[in-house]
Amino acid sequence: MPPLRHRRWASRRDSGLPSNALMALAVFALTGLANSTQAQGVIRAVFNDWQIRCDTPPGAQYEQCALIQSVIADDRPNVGLTVLVMRTADQKFKLMRVIAPPGVLLPSGLGLWIDKTEVGRAGFVRCIPIGCITEVVLKDDLINMLRTGTTATFTIFQTPEEGIGFPMSLKGFAEGYDKLP
Repeated sequence: MPPLRHRRWASRRDSGLPSNALMALAVFALTGLANSTQAQGVIRAVFNDWQIRCDTPPGAQYEQCALIQSVIADDRPNVGLTVLVMRTADQKFKLMRVIAPPGVLLPSGLGLWIDKTEVGRAGFVRCIPIGCITEVVLKDDLINMLRTGTTATFTIFQTPEEGIGFPMSLKGFAEGYDKLP
């Protein structure tokens, strides 16, 4: 895979989701990564390699649902990545939030390739104790690439020279995306 150029793969906007909703979804997603028997949230549906999980965060009036997949690096069993696709609270946009492990090199951002096409990089918007978050509004061109692709490879850096690629299956993404409440 050639080196990634610095460009954003979508614009970030305020999601309208309260931060506690993000935290709850992130926690149950990453808890599931560490120990699937302890994952929070209810699995509402499974679409091949993707799940729709729902939870009502403390203080929230409504249940939040996300299309989720978590992967662990083949050569580093303690380094994982979680992708969540969800609607904004106002239902106007769908967001992709990627939670990278703590210790990621922030200036390098998160790279994305879909199959053999470089999509670009997105910057991290915040770090919480369980990891650092990238957030992008899903636009039609990216959604179409995710729907028709076979593998999305997310890349993080722990040092400027050391990139870690996380291949993620897109099998079931289109069906899950269509069923996301």
